[in-house]
Amino acid sequence: MTNIANKTVLLTGASRGLGVYIAHALAKEQATVIGISRSKSGLNKTRDEVKALGGKFIGFTFDIRNLEKLSALVQHIHNTINPVDILINNTGVEIYQSFTNYSLEDLQSVLTTNLLAAMELTRLLLPSMLERGNGHIVNISSLAGKKGVPYNSIYSASKAGLIMWTDSLRQELVGTGIKFLAICPGYISETGMTVDSGLPTPILAGISTPKEVAQAVIKAIQKNKAEVIINENAIAEFVTKLIFAIGQITPQFVDTVYRWISITKLNQMRAENLANNQYKRA
Repeated sequence: MTNIANKTVLLTGASRGLGVYIAHALAKEQATVIGISRSKSGLNKTRDEVKALGGKFIGFTFDIRNLEKLSALVQHIHNTINPVDILINNTGVEIYQSFTNYSLEDLQSVLTTNLLAAMELTRLLLPSMLERGNGHIVNISSLAGKKGVPYNSIYSASKAGLIMWTDSLRQELVGTGIKFLAICPGYISETGMTVDSGLPTPILAGISTPKEVAQAVIKAIQKNKAEVIINENAIAEFVTKLIFAIGQITPQFVDTVYRWISITKLNQMRAENLANNQYKRA
């Protein structure tokens, strides 16, 4: 078991969406939360909410895509606050689009934000964790990283990369005291594209609240889990795992399932709305 109380947690994407709920959950566990985001006003709001819960929050306004400047940020955190005990790579963007319509800028933005920034932060923090013989790297992935989804292929690739990279590091650094965890939620209500697109998610696909996902993150850290799939309830999670297992044998069958439960249609509609500027690009 891992005790989160009094731990220093570095959380990216802390100003909106799931990141805010994770910050709240960490505050209730009496952790010190260091939040990173591009939005100063969003960080200030998260800080006030965390303090209202009796927690401690320190925000840094920073664009996680500036990979070459991450080293200075990490050094500043170590020198002025505490060495980081738990890193939660939560920042993520997605751009619904037909692959042929992506620009190079789109590819670089999604892959840098979702994957490369997590890798670089981890690379910078691992030496200190290894020296202390203790630490936790938590990567917020997605069910889209377990099974590719159409019209969101770059996001799927980035999240699949997170899962496989997490799996690789867990094996590479076994016995060092460092724990590696991949979190794979499905649709999340009240946040992200569920809100931005204004389109309902498929009923049969399941949906979780951000509070439920945040609490699952806390429990997974405490129990030193390696990978956690999160969906609406235990039955939905079991069915999701079963579908993924079948997909290892016959991927095209699961393609059909995704079309049948309207995941493919939803993504196509999101891509069409984005093309028509009905909501903002990530």
